[in-house]
Amino acid sequence: MKRTLILGKESKDVELLHQDGVTTLVWEGQSQPIDILELEPGCYSILLEGRSVEVRLDAGKSPDPEAHAYRAMLYDGSYEFALVDPRRALLAATGAAAAGGGVLSSPMPGKIVKLLVKAGDLVQEGQTLVVMEAMKMQNELKTTTTGTVSIVHVQEGATVETGAALITVVAPEA
Repeated sequence: MKRTLILGKESKDVELLHQDGVTTLVWEGQSQPIDILELEPGCYSILLEGRSVEVRLDAGKSPDPEAHAYRAMLYDGSYEFALVDPRRALLAATGAAAAGGGVLSSPMPGKIVKLLVKAGDLVQEGQTLVVMEAMKMQNELKTTTTGTVSIVHVQEGATVETGAALITVVAPEA
């Protein structure tokens, strides 16, 4: 199962694959065999690249209710991290117009299901502008700025690629 691991301000793609009795860790595209043994509830022995480490995991807190937050305690200290569905991480990172106005662009390939604004509409920070279907899920794309919709670059039913311009929002001049 592929996930995005968020540690502080960094995010990394991570996946554990189980096939023919072998577990493989895929970290940023690099594959390594890994052995994970649960010693007791919440305590794991991990063998990776010939090194063994004991990790104790506790539930952590996250402002995102859909993130799975943890605190890992190792021999050298504790680390807080979250695991999120990579589609959600991608939407959060690229799915909103930048502060000060800008272009709301498609975070992934998909189909425009519904346009909720038209040119000339005033929009508020956090307002949903577009509903897009990608990977059989409907995603609401929101703006992070207050302003006026100047250009709607797509139509309902259009298929778009990653990075395609969807809507341009212009912030009011200060």
